[in-house]
Amino acid sequence: MLSATPAQGSTHAIVQHFPMLTLDLFTPNDDARPVFLTGSFNAWVTHDERFKMLKIKEGHYQFTFHELPQTGEPFEYKYVKGGWEAEELGQDGFPPVNRRMEVPRGKVADVVPRWKQHSGGYDPKFYPDIQIVAKRFNVPQLRRRRRIAVLLPWNYKQTDRRYPVLYLQDGQNLFEDGAPFGTWGVDKRLAALAQKGKAELIVVAIDHGGKERIKEFLPYDSQHWGEGLGRDYTRFLAETLKPHIDKNFRTLPDRQHTGIGGSSMGGLISIYAGLMFPEIYSKFMIFSPSLWASPKIYSEPMYFAAFNSPTKIYLYGGNKEGAGMITNLQRFKEAAEKASRGRTQLRLETDPHGKHNEARWGEEFPKAAEWLFGED
Repeated sequence: MLSATPAQGSTHAIVQHFPMLTLDLFTPNDDARPVFLTGSFNAWVTHDERFKMLKIKEGHYQFTFHELPQTGEPFEYKYVKGGWEAEELGQDGFPPVNRRMEVPRGKVADVVPRWKQHSGGYDPKFYPDIQIVAKRFNVPQLRRRRRIAVLLPWNYKQTDRRYPVLYLQDGQNLFEDGAPFGTWGVDKRLAALAQKGKAELIVVAIDHGGKERIKEFLPYDSQHWGEGLGRDYTRFLAETLKPHIDKNFRTLPDRQHTGIGGSSMGGLISIYAGLMFPEIYSKFMIFSPSLWASPKIYSEPMYFAAFNSPTKIYLYGGNKEGAGMITNLQRFKEAAEKASRGRTQLRLETDPHGKHNEARWGEEFPKAAEWLFGED
């Protein structure tokens, strides 16, 4: 039986008695790691020995509640094999939404098809809490829907702190193991940064539009690709998504603490988003941008005037990405510096062996995040 005896002076002395609740967990991909419950009932502590599940047999675990502390919150929970670096995953490889019960009682059978794997290089307790905001988030400007995820700091639920936010494009390639084009490993990079006490922030991962990706990330119309939908896409980010994130998470919503970024076409549209909405973004993480796809972006003085406010831009490109990559980045850097009249900090990093892929962008991520957000 779990007891909810409070510490002396505690204001949470009330114990609410529920009919017995038993959770049966079935997982086809089992291993030797123990399974723990975490949830609203224990302030989302992940390695809590009080809520370690009993292993019935391989792939079958059980835990019984006899009483629960009254928290004033709905009963929500998840399964973890130690910490957030080993939380439950859905069949699609993404963390599912919190499990929830309006009245926690009776016997419930849950299935966890997969588990997050810890690949080392950091203390797993610093692994971010990954949540799916929505699998089909409404994008009214494009009349489409999109999966949106957030990577919250490892101790987000144990504090009342507010955090800066970085909006990143191509969410499918940011942290999902087994992504078709590889992954940046943003989840693991954030854990390593947090372990050093650096660049603690919320990352919002926005899935791209699949076959519509190029058009959505194209700032202007193109003879080759047709209509550019970049203006509508950037309006979605600024007018729909950001207000939702600020409303539902503890963000620092001001311009000083808001960044945007991406790679390739995602880098191009991130530049354009800042030019269109200079009052929203002050930090840019731009990796290997497809500047060649919209050369007009170099010569829009009314857009570059946006950089009159203090701004930080981190640019990266590799010499093995094509003959024009470094040249285009240098040209963009010069144009932005000239237009900003000294109010923009620009940092250009190049790699003579760098190729156009997610693995290399992942390596650059922690350096860029620390430079952009290190003082926030």
